[in-house]
Amino acid sequence: MNAPAPDPSIEELFERREDPDAREALVEHFGSLADALAERFVRSGAERDDARQTARLALVKAIDGFDAARGVRFSTYASHTILGELKRGRRDRSWDVRVPRALQERWLACARAREELTQSLQRPPTISEIAGALGTDEEDVLEALEAGRSHTIESLDRPIGSEAGAAVVGDRVGSPDPGFALSDRFAELAEPMAELDDRDRHILFLRFFEGRTQSEIGREVGVSQMHVSRLLRSALDRLREHVGAADVRR
Repeated sequence: MNAPAPDPSIEELFERREDPDAREALVEHFGSLADALAERFVRSGAERDDARQTARLALVKAIDGFDAARGVRFSTYASHTILGELKRGRRDRSWDVRVPRALQERWLACARAREELTQSLQRPPTISEIAGALGTDEEDVLEALEAGRSHTIESLDRPIGSEAGAAVVGDRVGSPDPGFALSDRFAELAEPMAELDDRDRHILFLRFFEGRTQSEIGREVGVSQMHVSRLLRSALDRLREHVGAADVRR
């Protein structure tokens, strides 16, 4: 009776890592390392599965990228790779609004450069100085700093003050917009405005949207101030008639 074939060594498994069975064997062998590293990043039970999944995926990445010729032990190389992915994963989850990882990295680089320049210059650096320190464009710095505002977002439910029953942030945000009350009226005027000729519409726009005086309108349109007054009165009368008729229909 033939003796069973000995289990392949780790070196042999790496030589055959393109083989799914060899890859699975490597993941199984070093899985405890990935799980142990993941535990360092678990702050609650709900995070354990996510951390372990990130660590296992990083382990596969390490298996693919490992080169024994560099003289580094795989456990050392894998630990570095796994910890890097776990740190990036935690950083991704710390952003209240998800932005691309490359943009997150650029924001971190800008933040470090701004801190270092502030210390060396003894003043806050300009966008140009940050861009120069990083060897990038000012537009890239501005984009990264704008993205950094998404790192944390203040809750609208945060109380303002420590007293019981204090107002919350949401109570101080926004105010009634008087424009909403006029929206229906503007909708009603769309049809009669379309019936006016181009000059009358232009005069109404200059008077009520740009706040021009009748004299200024007359100079632009090429008529006298008195003629502008008559044109405005005529156009407004037609609009009032339409609005009045709409009120009656209601």
